[in-house]
Amino acid sequence: MNKLSGPIGVVIIGRNEGARLIRCLESIPHGTPIVYVDSGSSDNSVVNAVSHGAIVVALDTQLPFTAARARNLGWKKLLSAFNDLEYVQFIDGDCYFDDHWFGAAKQFLDDHKEYAVCCGRRQEMYPNASVYNALCDIEWNTPCGDAKSCGGDALIRVSALMRVNGYLDHLIAGEEPEMCIRLRREGFAIRRLDCAMTWHDAAIHHFSQWWQRSVRCGFAYANGVALHGFSPEKHWLKETARALFWGALLPCVIVALAFLDVRSLWLVLVYPLQMLKVFLAAGSIKEIKLQWSFFMVVSKFSECYGILKYLIGRMFRRTSRIIEYK
Repeated sequence: MNKLSGPIGVVIIGRNEGARLIRCLESIPHGTPIVYVDSGSSDNSVVNAVSHGAIVVALDTQLPFTAARARNLGWKKLLSAFNDLEYVQFIDGDCYFDDHWFGAAKQFLDDHKEYAVCCGRRQEMYPNASVYNALCDIEWNTPCGDAKSCGGDALIRVSALMRVNGYLDHLIAGEEPEMCIRLRREGFAIRRLDCAMTWHDAAIHHFSQWWQRSVRCGFAYANGVALHGFSPEKHWLKETARALFWGALLPCVIVALAFLDVRSLWLVLVYPLQMLKVFLAAGSIKEIKLQWSFFMVVSKFSECYGILKYLIGRMFRRTSRIIEYK
């Protein structure tokens, strides 16, 4: 790839990403400042990052790992080494960049000073490797244009990042949408361009991995509600309520009614009916429409578990621990 012109630095976060990290590093334009933040890898991640010219920093193993803490450590280290940067590009170590991304993203932010964040389309490298990878590929396909938030891969204006002091260290998931709320409150906007940005390897091949990922999602919903759910933003309030209804309230009602009259068990048919509703609404999803509708309904149980996990942890004042799925 050609050398990148312009004041952009890259922050990569990862843990035991192996060959995926090498691919990520090799997709970055030559001469770009890079900081790699390692979260306790036991493979050759650190050696590989150094060999590709990255500055390597390691998270303190005495504190719980979070992507938010890793990204904060990364951008602060990057700016301390290269204080003339205007933009920081964040990326996860299991992704790599599309060749045209940097030019398109930089041009947009150069031309639109009111935007703090620019992101593009993240796509799965191997969507056919498993139904779970395919589900992730559909999840990444969000509308282009002005957006409320970005994901983990995004180009962010340094002045805006410093204005809100980055991410909240303690969040184990959902740190990007939360930061975007604070950015928008400062008068900035977020844009999703209609162009390829990164390719991602979810590497989810088992139901248990998908379940854990959905549990983390529910945990993020509950944490988001605790922070901004009852503000005008109503951050993730609807998503949390939906998960609690389908994953806890309705099952409890059905069981309670069944104790009074076993014939009430017919109410469980509301779940396949909901799957049918999701199936009919998924017009743009073709090949895995049936699987999509099934997992969207089942996910309400795992999300509900994540919500309850957050609430119980908060009740007993437990320190949140990262929920890993691979």
